[in-house]
Amino acid sequence: MTQPAPRPATVARRLQKEYPDAECSLPHTNNFQLLVAVMLSAQCTDVRVCMVLPDLFAKASDAKEMAKLTFAEIKKLISSVGLTNSKAKNIKKTSEILVQQHDGEVPNNIEDLIKLPGVGRKTANVVLGVAFGIPSLVVDTHVTRICNLLGLTHSRNAEVIEKEISANLPKKYWTKWAHVMIYHGRAVCVARRPNCRVCVLKDICPSANV
Repeated sequence: MTQPAPRPATVARRLQKEYPDAECSLPHTNNFQLLVAVMLSAQCTDVRVCMVLPDLFAKASDAKEMAKLTFAEIKKLISSVGLTNSKAKNIKKTSEILVQQHDGEVPNNIEDLIKLPGVGRKTANVVLGVAFGIPSLVVDTHVTRICNLLGLTHSRNAEVIEKEISANLPKKYWTKWAHVMIYHGRAVCVARRPNCRVCVLKDICPSANV
């Protein structure tokens, strides 16, 4: 008999207890820096992104300073993160829009955020949750993979997963959801070699191999 999928709240409670210090791993001192850091993290490891942030933010710590840099200057500063051309272009244009339309400040609503070049729902939700404390459910590769293993979804579409999980998970868990999933995905539920024997979800996970 196939084990039913667990309740999302049960998963959230267990993972938050297991990883009480789980939080955004991208260093930042203001909302703009968080936005840029998350933009850079697309298809790139946080470790790699963290290597370029000090020099980048030393050169331009806010939107007004970043908007003054040329595309070539930004590209050089982020050259090791991959997708350099598109990311440099998006950071440059986003900075200019923030200065021109938002007085250099990062918007606190998803409608304005996703209008910015290079900012999708994932990036917008990270910013809303971490910077503004607005309950926001982020769906990244760890969330997608683990939610599928748990049977919480059968979709690989981030927007579909966001809607499915948010409909069944109290808002108080939303912002921490991705953080604890990322920690769990790196520490235990590792792709290709999950360590189910020590997993705090093994008794409720239909994919557990113990």
